[in-house]
Amino acid sequence: MNNKLQFLTPLFLLLPFFVLAQTGTLRGVILDEFNKPVENVNIKADNLGTTTNENGFYLLKIPANKDVRVTFSHISLKQTTATFHLENGEELEFNPVLQTNIEQIATVVISGRKRKDVEGIVTLNPATIRKIPSANAGVENLLKTLPGVSSNNELSTQYSVRGGNYDENLVYVNGIEVYRPFLIRSGQQEGLSFVNTDLVQNVDFSAGGFQAKYGDKLSSVLDITYRTPTDFGVSADMSLLGGSLSVEGVSDNSKLTGIVGVRYRDNSLLVNAKETETNYDPKFLDVQSYITYKFTDKFSLSFLGNASLNKYNYEPKTRQTNFGTLSDPIALLVFYEGQEKDAYQTLFGAIQGSYKVHENLNLNLVASTYHTTEEEYFDILAQYRLGEVNTNIGDEDLGEVEFSEGIGGQLNHGRNDLDALITTIEHKGDYKINDNNFEWSVKYTNEDIRDRLVEWEVIDSAGFSINPPNLEQFNQQPYQPNEYPITAYQNVRATNNTAINRIQAYLQWSKRSNIGEHDVWYNLGVRAHNWKVEGDGIESNSQTVFSPRAQFAIKPNWEKDMLFRFGTGYYYQPPFYRELRDQNGTVQPEVKAQQSIHFVLGNDYSFQMWDRPFKLTTEAYYKKLQDVNPYTVENVRIRYRADNNAEAYAYGLDLRLNGEFVPGTESWFSFGYLKTEENIDDRGYIARPTDQRLKFAALFQDYIPNMPDFKMYLNLVYNTGLPGGSPSYADPYVYQNRLPDYKRADLGLQYVIVDTNKQFNSGWRKSFEELALGFEIYNVFDVQNSITNTWVRDVYTKRQYAIPNYLTPRVFNVRLSMKF
Repeated sequence: MNNKLQFLTPLFLLLPFFVLAQTGTLRGVILDEFNKPVENVNIKADNLGTTTNENGFYLLKIPANKDVRVTFSHISLKQTTATFHLENGEELEFNPVLQTNIEQIATVVISGRKRKDVEGIVTLNPATIRKIPSANAGVENLLKTLPGVSSNNELSTQYSVRGGNYDENLVYVNGIEVYRPFLIRSGQQEGLSFVNTDLVQNVDFSAGGFQAKYGDKLSSVLDITYRTPTDFGVSADMSLLGGSLSVEGVSDNSKLTGIVGVRYRDNSLLVNAKETETNYDPKFLDVQSYITYKFTDKFSLSFLGNASLNKYNYEPKTRQTNFGTLSDPIALLVFYEGQEKDAYQTLFGAIQGSYKVHENLNLNLVASTYHTTEEEYFDILAQYRLGEVNTNIGDEDLGEVEFSEGIGGQLNHGRNDLDALITTIEHKGDYKINDNNFEWSVKYTNEDIRDRLVEWEVIDSAGFSINPPNLEQFNQQPYQPNEYPITAYQNVRATNNTAINRIQAYLQWSKRSNIGEHDVWYNLGVRAHNWKVEGDGIESNSQTVFSPRAQFAIKPNWEKDMLFRFGTGYYYQPPFYRELRDQNGTVQPEVKAQQSIHFVLGNDYSFQMWDRPFKLTTEAYYKKLQDVNPYTVENVRIRYRADNNAEAYAYGLDLRLNGEFVPGTESWFSFGYLKTEENIDDRGYIARPTDQRLKFAALFQDYIPNMPDFKMYLNLVYNTGLPGGSPSYADPYVYQNRLPDYKRADLGLQYVIVDTNKQFNSGWRKSFEELALGFEIYNVFDVQNSITNTWVRDVYTKRQYAIPNYLTPRVFNVRLSMKF
């Protein structure tokens, strides 16, 4: 068996690193019963040993893949002993408290962090999430540094995974699926992500081939766990972009625990730095809470709540965009009238009851409600001049438009309202017997959605109204008078009252076992999903799909620490409301579930370099898609055709190297290659809107050796251009223009005043557990990235110009973080 597996090694070993002895790292801070750090604690494991420093900190490397007994002793405190079993390259933080008059625990076996590599899950450190700089900091920001995850808009929290779109990603918080607003059109309207990073304890992410216990989406799973507090604490974070405050505590009897977080965000710093001069008044505010009450050792209740209010008032004034070449510079001058007023209000509440029947059987019941009311009102008149730019250096009119090649106007009107109420009740359970683990669920969801969509656009060029491109009567003005009625360039009107009832269920089995001397893991599962669409003026329609899925992983008993895994299955995405609504706003109840077959082959190679742990993760994947629902993407708004008239495929390779490039910090480098195409109505394969061909990203943490309290965080992203340079109404088979490559670097500098290893017993710093002051630079190199194009006409040549809509330039921010 060993020889059969070793031939796979060259496929995954892309970097020939020399492997040293296999070790795990144990680190932490030792405190006494008064929560004071203890110096000179002796820590011994066989013939290995170390002592704590003046801050109680220690670090000890122990042999991997076996039980290691570690003893913590001090001349004036009781001795304690624990047994650890760490994987090669694994790190564990263990913070024992040494008592003076209480007997210590004799022996505790600690297995370290959960080994989720076999499931193809990436686990991210919440502390890193809170420190990495970004124009839109949070969990999603860190996801964008992973291979296979792409985003070309720093103002948005949305992301695309391996060729999927923004609607194809599952997000769970404490096992409960959460949603995002429906009507959001641009990144600057989004405000806050649902996930509050101040409350996060664990972050798991899978980019494909995931288990049956996760829901029915085509691309990825983000599984967030909020923490259960063990003590009272207050933390705050403030910057020029807003702030956050969280409070957590536990009752005297430890039965009641709770954590509450409040966030406020103001995007003015970013939006006012863009090329469009505006009056901008955003208000993004949310409150979240996670409360748990433990009635007995077997039964507990928990509540997860969220209230969010996002108000977006936008009044553009003027805009000037210079483009073209040095020899032929062109400028677009736009003068605006009107404004946009949007409001997105969401309320979410979930109650979960957990009952532990016995050691091997757990039962859960979850009930949740999500309510969103969204308003999107705008009337904006844009009058433009397109012309040649004065390039005479020293001229007082340098940069001004001297000769107009095109003039025109555009009036956009919208009155969109949406009210959605989504109610869910679910039973979940898991049962362990020997090495077998069974998990199951039955879930009912009711989606009640009331929607009014009114949007129209009128385009004028040199005093002549431009008819839509699909109008049979071609407009020959000014050479031939138009005898037909004036028609809006785009006109969408619809009113929908729609209800969707869903019944979902899954059953899966997993097992850890051995094949000879090799460790293996199996997972088999199946999902079923039935949904029925009904509403005013539409004929009800019901459909059912079944999704079998499987995973297999093997860890060969080799000298080198290798793990191979394979995942496959059928993944269906039954249409959500937005996928049922076609480009005219009409609900099409007969829309089928999009289907994708995943094949994912992965390898993890853990090794030691420079006496520090590293891991190289490689994944190759292929996805075959049927009954595809074609769509267009404009900024972050997706418009579906609501017609399963396409087939598609996606394949690629993801690489990620992470480890301690700098001692005591984790950094990584990611590379991804993707190709995804679709065939609409058998017209041939063309690039999909998410065909992000190449991706490179790096997250790097560092500090000054002589000043370890001065830290640096660098976030780099490079993505090749997406197909999105053509008008949204254009035939994709005629326009296959791509946007320019997306290049961005964000830098954060932080000085740590107080932290776990730097405490003070007197003075003003005594009250703080953590205190840090930071300075951040977004878009360090001031790269002009664009998200879409504005199309204007030259009245003389009838030529259309693609004017890039640029994202944010270089922006500076100051940040203060503290914890009490």
